[in-house]
Amino acid sequence: MAYTPTLKKKYSEEIIPALTKEFDYNSVMQVPKLEKIVLNQGVGAAIADKKIIEVATEEMSMIAGQKAVQTKSKKDISNFKLRKKMPIGVRVTLRKERMYEFLERLINISLPRIRDFRGIESKMDGQGNYTLGIPEQIIFPEINIDQVNRINGMNITFVTSANTDEEGFALLKELGLPFKNVKKN
Repeated sequence: MAYTPTLKKKYSEEIIPALTKEFDYNSVMQVPKLEKIVLNQGVGAAIADKKIIEVATEEMSMIAGQKAVQTKSKKDISNFKLRKKMPIGVRVTLRKERMYEFLERLINISLPRIRDFRGIESKMDGQGNYTLGIPEQIIFPEINIDQVNRINGMNITFVTSANTDEEGFALLKELGLPFKNVKKN
C-alpha cells in the first residue's frame, strides 16, 4: 500500500464531511482543497554577494524537501545596482504528498518554535488564498543554526480551490493552521 500523509488522510476522512456540512455543498467536488504551497524568499542582498543566493537556495531546498529555483529580476533598476536577469530570490512550489508533509511539519514543529507565538493573522487575499510571512528561516528544524550567517524571512502562500475567503479560511483552519482567535464578520 502506498504511503499517505496523515494530513491528507485527515482531509479526506474528516475535513471534507465537516466543510460539506458547514457550507451545504451538493457534491464532494465542491469542497475546497489545498492545491499547492509556494515558498518564496526575496534575497535582495544577493546583488552584492553571489554566495548569498546559493546559500538561500540550499536552505530553501532543505526546508521544502525538493529543489528550489532562483528567481531572476525582470528589469534594470540603476538605484539598486540591479541588472535584468540577476538572481534576486528563491522559490519552491509544493504539491500533493510533499505539500501535506510540509504543512504538517510547519504546523506541528516550526510555528511553535517562533518566539512569543500567539497564532497567525487571518487576512486572506480575496480569492480564498492565504500568505503567511515568516520572519526567520531558523524556525525550521532542517536548518542548522550554527551554519546560518544571515537571517532571511520568507513568504509561504497556501493556494486553495476555494471561491471565497470564508471557504478558504474554514479549510485552512480545519487543516490545523493556528489562526489567532478572530471574530467572524
